[in-house]
Formats: sequence, C-alpha cells, structure tokens
Amino acid sequence: MTQVQVALAVLELNGSWLLQLRDDIAGIVAPGCWGLFGGHLDPGEGPEEALRRELWEEIRLEIGAPELWYVSSQPGKIRHVFRVALETPLQGLKLMEGQDLDLFCPDVLRSGEAFSTKLRQTRPLAESTREALNRHQAERRSSMR
Repeated sequence: MTQVQVALAVLELNGSWLLQLRDDIAGIVAPGCWGLFGGHLDPGEGPEEALRRELWEEIRLEIGAPELWYVSSQPGKIRHVFRVALETPLQGLKLMEGQDLDLFCPDVLRSGEAFSTKLRQTRPLAESTREALNRHQAERRSSMR
C-alpha cells in the first residue's frame, strides 16, 4: 500500500488556531469540515517544503521556520504536523481554497465543531484537526502534573 504523506500547520495566534472550512466537494478529504491548512507532499518534496507551498496556495502566507510538532502514521497515511506562529493579521491573508477561515481557541474546539460566521452554520472538525487537538490537550494535562 502506498503511504500518502501530508504536511499540516497549526497556525497559532495568541493561543488560538487558524482553521480552514473546507469546501463542500465530494471526493476531497473532510469536505465541509474545519481543518488545518496544508496538504499532500508532491513527488520529491519534503514536509516543510510542501507546507510552505500549501500555505502559499491556500492563503498566500509565507512563513519563517516551522516547528515540527509530531508525525503520526496510520494505514496509508503519514501526517507531518507543524506549529507555526501566525504573524500576519487575518486581513493580510487571502483565502484561495475553502469556504471560510477563522481563529478558534482550542478549548472551544473540544465540542468537535465550530461556527462559521460567513456561512452562519456550525460545522464539524476534520479528523486531522481532532487529532491535533487531542495531542494539545494531552500535553496540557501532562504539563499540569
């Protein structure tokens, strides 16, 4: 089985995460869900290079050095998840893919869904977003001990 590799970014601003409301298109990963920005690695691309390309393609964001947070592996898929300080104001971003973007406090996301002010609807979190949120919560619990 071929392993699909993706590079994803937890873009953080003052403790909140910038998420993308994915398009409602059948056949894409997590249609209509709130996801992390990023995507598939192209042939010959490393995870950091793919992340930079995807962030430019999706929101016209150029970043400094991203911090690799974790790598997860499931049958058929490897996720490289980076943490990136968002230094560009939201008004400076241009959404090129997806229906909406917004900042959310991780505690608000624990419900498994988030509200789109643009669509005026609550939508679920993508599986990859839930995975990152669970890791974030586990790290917070362990640091409190």
